[in-house]
Amino acid sequence: MSDPALGLTMLMLIVVVIMMGFPTAFTLMGLGMFFGFIAFYDPTQHFTENRVFDLMVQRTYGAMTNDVLISIPLFVLMGYVMERGALVDKMFYSIQLAFRRVPASLAVATLIVCTFWGIASGLVGAVVVLMGVIAFNPMLRAGYDVKLASGVITAGGTLGILIPPSVMIIVYAAVAGQSVVKLYAAAMFPGFFLSLLYLIYIVGWAMINPKIAPPLSEELTRVPVPAWMRKFQSAYSGNMLVGLTSALFSPSRAVAIEAEKERVTYWMLLKDFCVALVPFALVAGTLWLAWWYVVIHQQAAAEAAVSGVQQLGSPGLSGPAAAPAEQGPPEGFYLWFGLCAVAGALMIVRYYWRMDADRFVVLTSSVMPLGILTVVVLGVILFGITTATESAGVGAAGAFLLAVQARTLDWKRTKEAVFLTAKTTAMVCWLFVGSALFSGVFAILGGQALVEQWVLSLNMTPVQFMILSQAIIFVLGWPLEWTEIIVIFVPIFLPLLKHFNIDPVLWGVLVFVNLQAAFLSPPVAMSAFYLKGVSPPHVTLNQIFNGMMPYMVVIIVCMVIMYLWPGMTLWLPNYLYGG
Repeated sequence: MSDPALGLTMLMLIVVVIMMGFPTAFTLMGLGMFFGFIAFYDPTQHFTENRVFDLMVQRTYGAMTNDVLISIPLFVLMGYVMERGALVDKMFYSIQLAFRRVPASLAVATLIVCTFWGIASGLVGAVVVLMGVIAFNPMLRAGYDVKLASGVITAGGTLGILIPPSVMIIVYAAVAGQSVVKLYAAAMFPGFFLSLLYLIYIVGWAMINPKIAPPLSEELTRVPVPAWMRKFQSAYSGNMLVGLTSALFSPSRAVAIEAEKERVTYWMLLKDFCVALVPFALVAGTLWLAWWYVVIHQQAAAEAAVSGVQQLGSPGLSGPAAAPAEQGPPEGFYLWFGLCAVAGALMIVRYYWRMDADRFVVLTSSVMPLGILTVVVLGVILFGITTATESAGVGAAGAFLLAVQARTLDWKRTKEAVFLTAKTTAMVCWLFVGSALFSGVFAILGGQALVEQWVLSLNMTPVQFMILSQAIIFVLGWPLEWTEIIVIFVPIFLPLLKHFNIDPVLWGVLVFVNLQAAFLSPPVAMSAFYLKGVSPPHVTLNQIFNGMMPYMVVIIVCMVIMYLWPGMTLWLPNYLYGG
């Protein structure tokens, strides 16, 4: 058998052996060592001198010294701390109350929690299992259709590997040699856009067929307002912001309020006043950060660069081309910034105008803390304030602070989070070692060159190659998980992107969206099995599969829109970092 044929045999065997249930990382290493031994075999040498052992050491050292992988344990720790801190149930309940007037409000709340919890966790299994425990039974008790309830949990739970910060994006960056922060910026809009398409589908289906999501009872839509807050409104004002402001200057009536379990103090009033200002701070802070980055920061950087060139006295020398963000505010920035500022001001005025006790309680019920953590983690990455690894440290520290503030994290749960983080990180690292060895042997045997020759012989256009590559990855998602696809099959396509003049960032984000289907496509639809493990006995696996199918169509629609409108993916990374 020729060497290229051995390479293709490797490729077929890896799929078969993984489907048989063998661990992926050690299967990759085992096949790599076996076929590598054959590739390097020299009958004149002792078997211990076979060069495959040197290749194993080199590939292991290369994987372990990859700086990109350092951020994985910190992001994973952030997710597990948030999970073990039991903050999701409070967030789900408060968001469900906030959207109680929207059709299919429980399903909408589930999708929103999955989206933002996926940002904090980045782990599909943890999100699906947790939301299955928290949201599945309430939806079934409320009379929701099983397919709607199971579909929104399984599809929403997969968003964690798409919306940054994501472990899958870090793994792809290491495999493809791309910038993690650039991939984060590229995946930002498509991730939230896919979540928006899910939301449109859920609400549209509920409006067309209200029977699948009956309106909730009055008991489930009633906000549990503390007794002291009702008395506080009677003493000051129905508007909580006005009342808290008045109470800070005239606290005597507030301090005199006595409820069943708590007594109002001045410190409590001051703390609630600061909490009430958080929405304003988030909107104003986001606008200020955008103005600072586009107008102030870049102008200062440009002036410093010009000054440095003048001091060097070498006008003929020039560095790399500046990113659009470094060339000053783009055309139309001031107009759009003004419109956004006006829209934000109107939204804030409307919000505070209607801030009664119900809305104030919903605000403080863990929506705000997780929202702040999300904005901070994503903001420090995108605006270049920290590296991806440093932002992971910020996120992990923020997760610990939130869990401690909620008083839900004890020593036992902290130890569980650390052990689970070590287990997941070890899995990813061994996977990289096995993948590096496997891909090295595959290339040495000529399998990579054979695949490239076959693809080039088809004389495809870039569009045809894009469709073919994504279709192959879509089909591979049926029997394999995203980890196997990223580390085994994506490297086969990467060398061909340059020939077809396809941006590896755009292609990579399309792969990320495509791999959402890997968790939703039978027979190895891991999201379905995660949910089945925590669902009531009467819910069958076929019902869960049927509930997931429409979301696969939504994923394909999202991919088509992304390809037809590449600016949705490439504008932000090209603006921030050039390209």
